[in-house]
Order: sequence, then structure tokens, then C-alpha cells
Amino acid sequence: MKIAIIIIRVLIGVLFLFTSIGFFLKLFPEPEFTGNFKAFQLGLIASNYLIPLAKSVELLCGLAFVTNRYVTLANILILPVTVNILFINFFLSPEGIPLALFVFFGNLFLIYSHWKNYKGLFVA
Repeated sequence: MKIAIIIIRVLIGVLFLFTSIGFFLKLFPEPEFTGNFKAFQLGLIASNYLIPLAKSVELLCGLAFVTNRYVTLANILILPVTVNILFINFFLSPEGIPLALFVFFGNLFLIYSHWKNYKGLFVA
């Protein structure tokens, strides 16, 4: 179990680092989107803050996962991002579903593996 936790944590961390650094340094060309996903993407870009905010959270959480520091906090911070990644791919861009499922269930697995740290959040 410990090895699985390390592997999933590092893979998700590297993935978030890769995508966020690529976004901020403009390492990759912007992909061409079509249909509803294009309209959604244009709306996100028009907000001027939402994509940089999400990529900043991905960068910080990716660093936390790779360095194994503040993983409990990173799991909670990145959960809304992974839910949105899953829903966007499920409803608008089905070709990305396998990666979205890996990120979402990997995040849930990491939350489960650190569950003792979250118990205090659910006490009335």
C-alpha cells in the first residue's frame, strides 16, 4: 500500500507540475477546440483569472505531492480542480476521460490513504 501511495502521489504531482509549468511558460501550442468545449474555453479565458488561478493551485499542489510536504492540504485544495477536470472531460471532451479518471480517483485514493488527518473535519 505504501508503494502505491508513493507512485500515485508522484505521478499526479508530476502531471500537475507538467501542465502548470507548461501553461505559465507557454511551452506548448494552444490546442484547437471545437463545439461546446470551445465556447466553454473562451468563457474561461474571458474571465482573465480562473485559468491562472487553477494552474497556480495545480503548481502548488504538484510541488506538495512531489516533495511529500503538506499532502493533506494539497489533497483538499486540488479536489475541486480534479472534479472539474472530470466533469469537463465527461461532458465536453470525452477523449480525455481516462486521464481525468486517473487524476480524480488518484486524488480520492490519496485522501483515503491520509484519512486520519481529515477525521477532525467531520466532527460536529
